[in-house]
Amino acid sequence: MRLLRLLKIIFVVLRFGLDEFLLMHARTRWLHSLLKTVLFFRNSERPRAVRLRLALEKLGPIFVKFGQMLSTRRDLMPADIADELAKLQDQVPPFSSAQAVAVLESAYGKPLEQVFQSFEKIPVASASVAQVHFAVLPDGRDAAVKILRPGIARVIEHDIALLNICADLLARLSQDGRRLRPHEVVGEFEKHLRDELDLMREAANASQLKRNFANSPLLLVPEVYWDFCSSEVMVMQRMYGIPVSQVQALREAGVDIPRLAANGVEIFYTQVFRDGFFHADMHPGNIMVAPDGRYIALDFGIMGTLTDEDKHYLAQNFIAFFRRDYKRVAEVHIESGWAPANTRVDELEAGIRSVCEPIFDKPLREVSFGRVLLRLFQISRRFDIEVQPQLVLLQKTLLNIEGLGLQLDPDLDLWKTAKPWLERWMSEQIGWRGFIKSLTTEAPNFATLLPQLPRLLHHRLAERSARDQEEILRQLLQQQQRYNRRMLLLDIALIALIVWIFLGAFVW
Repeated sequence: MRLLRLLKIIFVVLRFGLDEFLLMHARTRWLHSLLKTVLFFRNSERPRAVRLRLALEKLGPIFVKFGQMLSTRRDLMPADIADELAKLQDQVPPFSSAQAVAVLESAYGKPLEQVFQSFEKIPVASASVAQVHFAVLPDGRDAAVKILRPGIARVIEHDIALLNICADLLARLSQDGRRLRPHEVVGEFEKHLRDELDLMREAANASQLKRNFANSPLLLVPEVYWDFCSSEVMVMQRMYGIPVSQVQALREAGVDIPRLAANGVEIFYTQVFRDGFFHADMHPGNIMVAPDGRYIALDFGIMGTLTDEDKHYLAQNFIAFFRRDYKRVAEVHIESGWAPANTRVDELEAGIRSVCEPIFDKPLREVSFGRVLLRLFQISRRFDIEVQPQLVLLQKTLLNIEGLGLQLDPDLDLWKTAKPWLERWMSEQIGWRGFIKSLTTEAPNFATLLPQLPRLLHHRLAERSARDQEEILRQLLQQQQRYNRRMLLLDIALIALIVWIFLGAFVW
């Protein structure tokens, strides 16, 4: 099956003329010319961007998600390709209404008209893993019904197998293979993709995010209607707003675009550093803007999580970076184990400075993140800095946030917007506010533990005394055993001596 899937990928690449993207390097241009001659009968009249989008749709969900991420990076992609790939955000070809109804009736065990007051059979949005229909619940509430694509699990299984083959080849054939940890990265991606196939898990993610931002002036999250949810169906509150990619419509609605862009940065850092639980699929197709100017988050299939240790090291990295303290950035990389322990701080500091210093105090429109990423890759390779699989989703989300900010407000200063928030958060974690917060958090535990201290101490001492007695007995037993062995050897020696004397006397 893997071989068939690989052959299909090669077939699709050739069918849609994607060798135009892959083989235009000076060293391989001859091969592109050869393929163009051999495959003269294929239709290459459509624009390259359209052919790329159609090929990604044909290849399935993993490739569609890759295209979605590229569509947000207009600083890395030509405008024609970015515009066309943006259609992958919510315009993936839908599966049939008959299939959608069959999935719903199978999940509920009864006809659809007995479940919903009304149900729109034409989907309002269709993505790589699922599609969404509008409906009205029996009590009159407007709802959005998300339905998993039939057979999608098998397709993803094959694609993950191919990714693992590619990871194995990269690890074996590339000098950077071990440092990039491709198997761990694919494993992390696979874990989140499998999570996305369980809509009950996605519903739980939405519920958690809604609690985290309850009464927030920045973000709205739809309510989950649990009685209608299953592993293949998720039903939630229908949200009304303007897609965030429609900037002109937002302006006409009176939305403060610069404020909206800054709020997006604050939402991202709040999710990452306050909660350690963040929306990791923040392309424009998953974000709307409410009439009151708040963001509306949709599609919670891929959520990232960070440990307290990850958050601590990341925050130190960001703050040192915003303060241009490159020495501290280098030290944190070494302390966290991201860089080898024998790395020279001054050399790593100089490398980081050469990448970061040129982009400070510049708006997003003047920063070429393509060049920045290339330089950072070169620096990480030089110092053997390993990729952190648990941070891959965070890096992807940061790219999405930057791309979104570039679309909304090219004059946004990402550094000045984020720095005050991060400094305030760090002071709450490790300053006197953090100390008070920790005391407040641990107070219930102290209230329970303190009255028990005398008893716990007595038990501890008793256990120690019992262990000490056991140790003494064990040592005495060992000494007795050694004494018994010595006495046995002495008895044997005496008997042998007596026998020798008796035999000697008799012979004499």
